[in-house]
Formats: sequence, structure tokens, C-alpha cells
Amino acid sequence: MGSKILVIHGPNLNMLGKREPEKYGTATLEEINRRIMDHGDRTGLGVEVFQSSHEGEIVEKIHLARTGFDGLIINPAAYTHTSVAIRDALMILDIPVVEIHLSNIYKRESFRHTSLIADVAVGQIAGFGAFGYLLAIDAIRDILGD
Repeated sequence: MGSKILVIHGPNLNMLGKREPEKYGTATLEEINRRIMDHGDRTGLGVEVFQSSHEGEIVEKIHLARTGFDGLIINPAAYTHTSVAIRDALMILDIPVVEIHLSNIYKRESFRHTSLIADVAVGQIAGFGAFGYLLAIDAIRDILGD
């Protein structure tokens, strides 16, 4: 395996498949994680997935990404718009970070239009559902030159 990336899923994403399927689809987080891992295998990237609805746990996982990972994909979910702590943790990293959202946050409520993460990430992918994670893996692989 070449490079290794960390995928962080934020709050309430463990409820995918049950929560607002018209916005987020019917796939469960387990199904999405399987697709992520399979795509990592196909592209030669090692992938670790992590989900938490607790801001501090997400911050601590980001801290751990400083060593052992070559890239990070994060769906901060609701913390996108509120968490200075997650933003500050991401700023510590010297690896590429891609922000991902299942829904198009710019077609939703106005408070969701502001991301505290966007300017510390190399890019943002929104509105493509679970496929967005695969796009993010490809983007990191391209950035790393793998």
C-alpha cells in the first residue's frame, strides 16, 4: 500500500439511511465506509475511517493524523458551521485536507452556506452524496502523486 488517508465522519452521520433520506440518501454509514475502503484498495491508498458526534473526539483524531497519515478527508457535518476547535486542529496539519458534504450545503438553509473549514482545506466537495468521498480519495491521490 502506498499512502494512507484518514476519513472523518462528523455528528449524526452514524444515522445515515434513517435520517432525512431525501437529503442524504438511503445508504448507511457502514455501506458508505465499505465503498470508501473498496475505492482505497482499488486506488492503492490505505484508508482508515472514523465517526464521532463529539467535537473533542474529532479534534483528538485530527491531532493523531499528524503522524501516520498522508491526507485527510473530513465531513464535519454540522460542525462545519460552528467549530473553531476543528478548524484550529486542521490548521496544525501539514497534509492535504479535503472537506466533503453529502448534500449541497449552498442549496440549503443560509446558515449552512458558511464553512469554517473551507479555507483550511485544499478543496471542498458537496452535493454528490456518498460518491463525493470517492472523488475526495481521487483528489488526495492526485495531490500526493500516488
